[in-house]
Order: sequence, then structure tokens, then C-alpha cells
Amino acid sequence: MQAEGGQCSTRPIAARLALWQNRASWSPDPPVLPYEYFVGLRYTRAKRRNHFISFISMTSMAGIALGVAALIVVLSVMNGFQKELRARILGVASHVQVSGFDGGVSGWPQIAEDAKRHPQVVAAAPYVMAQALLSFDNTVQGALIRGVTPELENTVAEFGQSMKQGALGNLAPGEFGIVLGSELARNLGVRMNEKVTVIAPQGQVTAAGVLPRLKQFRVVGIFEVGMYEYDSGLALIDLADAQKLYRLGDRVSGVRLRLKDLFAAPVVTSDLQLTLRSDVYVSDWTRSHANFFRAVQIEKRVMFIILTLIVAVAAFNIVSTLVMAVTDKQADIAILRTLGAAPGSIMKIFIVQGALIGFIGTIIGVAAGVVLAVNVDVVVPFIERNFGIQFLAKDIYYISDLPSELVWGDVVVIAAVSFGLSLLATLYPSYRASRVNPAAALRYE
Repeated sequence: MQAEGGQCSTRPIAARLALWQNRASWSPDPPVLPYEYFVGLRYTRAKRRNHFISFISMTSMAGIALGVAALIVVLSVMNGFQKELRARILGVASHVQVSGFDGGVSGWPQIAEDAKRHPQVVAAAPYVMAQALLSFDNTVQGALIRGVTPELENTVAEFGQSMKQGALGNLAPGEFGIVLGSELARNLGVRMNEKVTVIAPQGQVTAAGVLPRLKQFRVVGIFEVGMYEYDSGLALIDLADAQKLYRLGDRVSGVRLRLKDLFAAPVVTSDLQLTLRSDVYVSDWTRSHANFFRAVQIEKRVMFIILTLIVAVAAFNIVSTLVMAVTDKQADIAILRTLGAAPGSIMKIFIVQGALIGFIGTIIGVAAGVVLAVNVDVVVPFIERNFGIQFLAKDIYYISDLPSELVWGDVVVIAAVSFGLSLLATLYPSYRASRVNPAAALRYE
């Protein structure tokens, strides 16, 4: 290897190679650190004469760290959004739903009892679902009417936590009360204790012709779950009132079930389809909202690919670093070859050098990304407060805070991909180093 003064000195390398060979001959244990790793680590930490190589190495390391940190934070935020939206959707929708093929089911208590025999089912509640027009003053709005039993509905949904005014328990059979979504109430211009007219689509035959069935309901509550689909198009009435309005008798549209583990819904659905009677159909939330959750998952994968390309660009800067390092160290490579180093050993030296850059960058990125992902609820308000910006405006988005959920499986995958790209980037420069001709390299030394 060359000394700092520029003169070539082979004594240190020769002595070290001889020392390792002697250790291998008399020591029962192999060397703790093979010389390829020693030289590669020495090249990484030594003060280079070419400072430009050091600058590119630091840039590559910083780029990898930045890309890894960004990838961890973005995926954590997307996981948080997915969890938050899933919680809001399932606060209104059911985990599993049992319905009839002809739009109605009789004998729902027996269905609920049979379903509860499954170890995953913890609660069951009947419902009536139908369309209607709601009218107040001169405003008419279409909506879905859901007839519920308040004490049972609170066991399968979370309306009790979403009530802005009134309570779900205000619904009582025969009193014709109604609970509206916040956007639906705002569009109609209706307030608490005012009466809205519910117009059922089924006609009523009279001497004057077919007339729509009308019934006035008093607003006894307003809820807001944070999903526009429900807040603007769902209204709740008592189950008995819904059966009267739609002339169902003792029939219901179906039975909603709540599970211990919502992710077990597909398995529970298959089990119940086999055990329940044959005139009912069983579905779960993964089917009723499949397109939505599939879109979120696809978006997450696309973001992973895009941000991985950023990591790849930074990782392949290692190619430039090692190519220049190989050019700068040609004389050293030639000396090692004349001392008996094999081409594979030369490759290992520069693979170690590049892998160390990628490893350090990955570790720094993982540490920074985890810290940011865990503290998004602190970092984002700090940025908004000091720079006068707002990422999610409260008057536009229901979710005004950036949620974050750190999944360690994602962190492991990101770290593995980053380090793998770093190793891949070392192959060509290392191969080029192993092909250096000792005679040509030492000709002008």
C-alpha cells in the first residue's frame, strides 16, 4: 500500500498477510477478522487523499438514510390512515352481515342465537335497510333508512361514540323518532326536535291512484362518524317503526354481527354459511368495502415502489464511489495481487467498503424514520405552528391530524431492500477491481 508521502511500501501488507498465514497454521481457531474485511474497513475509515471520493461516499450514505427514513414515515402514515378509516367505516358497518335472498328475513332471533354459537361472534343485532326521501321545508334529500334496536345496535356499532346531539337511546317504538347524519341534517337545514317527512318509495293504492307513503319523524339525534358516505346519506329509526313504514310485519332485512377479531371475518363468513339455514346469505366487511381497501393497499404499494427508487438512486451512488476508489487504489490492488491475493479477495475488499456505506446509511435512516414515525403527532403540529401551514384543513378533511402506525414488518422489509440495493451496487466496481492487471498498474509507480 502507498504511504501518505506517496512512496510505495509493501512491508505492512506483507507482514499482515504473513501474520494471518502463520495464525492459520498454528492456531486451532480461525482468524477473527479476515484480511479482506480489515483492508475494506481501513479503506472506508482512512483519510483519503482524494476528498471528492469521501464527499460522494457521504452523499451516498445521506441519500440512503433520507430515502429509508422517508419510506418508513410515509408507510407508517398510510398505515395510520388505513387503520383510522377502517375504524370509522366499521363503526357504522358490521363485521359480518346475514341477510335474506329476497330482501327480508323472518325469525331473526333464532338466526342471531345460531350465529352466536360461533366462538368469534360476540354480538348480534337485527336491522331494516331501505331507501327513502327526506323532506324538510322545501328541501328534499335521498337517504338510506336503517331501522335498529338501540340497545342491540350499540353492541355491533359505535354510534354512541359518534353522537353530536341527542342519543341513540332516544329512539323508541311508536314514537317515530329519527337520528340523522350531520351532513344530511345540514343539507336539509333541520335541527333537533324538528320534524322531517320520510317518503317511502313503495306506493299506497287509493281510490285516487297510487300515492307514496309519508310519515313525519321527529329528529332526536345527530351523529357524525367522519365518513361522508354515512354522514350525508344515513338516517336511523327504531326497528318497529321501520317495519311499519315499509310494511314488513315481523320480518327484517338481516342481522348484523360483531366479531372478536375483525380480520377473522372471511373465515367466520364461510363457517356461518355452512351452519346457518339455507335461505340466508352471509357477507363480511372485506367484501362490502373491498374496492375501497384494495385501492388503499394499491396506493401503499405504489408509494413503496416510488420511494424505493429514491433509495435505489442513492444506493447506486456507491457505484461512483467505488469506481473512483478502485481507480485511486490501483497500485494497492496490484501489490495485494503480487503478494498472493486472489481476485475474489480483491472483490471482497471493495464489497466490504460499499456494504459498510450502505449499512451505515440504512441504520441511520431506520433510526430517523422510526423516531419520526412514532412522533408524527408532535412533529407535524410543530411544523404547522412555526411555518404557518396546515397539512389537513379541518373544514375540508374529517381527519385533521396525520395518524401514524409503525409496523415493524415494514421496517424490516425497508431495511433489507435498502441494504440489498447497496450490496448490488458494489458488484460491478468490485469485479472491475479484481480484473486490475498488476503489471500495468505498477508500470509508472
